[in-house]
Amino acid sequence: MSVTDLFRVLSERQRRDILVMLKDGRMNAGEIAERLKISPAALSYHLRLLKSADLVMEYREKNYVYYELNTSVLEEMILWVKQFGGK
Repeated sequence: MSVTDLFRVLSERQRRDILVMLKDGRMNAGEIAERLKISPAALSYHLRLLKSADLVMEYREKNYVYYELNTSVLEEMILWVKQFGGK
């Protein structure tokens, strides 16, 4: 995915909020939807975009699906942004 596509995915506040929530550890979809106060369908849409950008990874465990950050993509993005920062 291009840097432009990553920024497009990150342009939505609720997707950024999901990433902030996941920085403390993995969560299931129900927990995320409850904290964001959004419908499961809306959450599914946001998670699909975050997964397509490789910003979030999905794990299935019994009857639950858990999501966690893919920090390697975020680290690459940080390095890209830092090239514009001085020191």
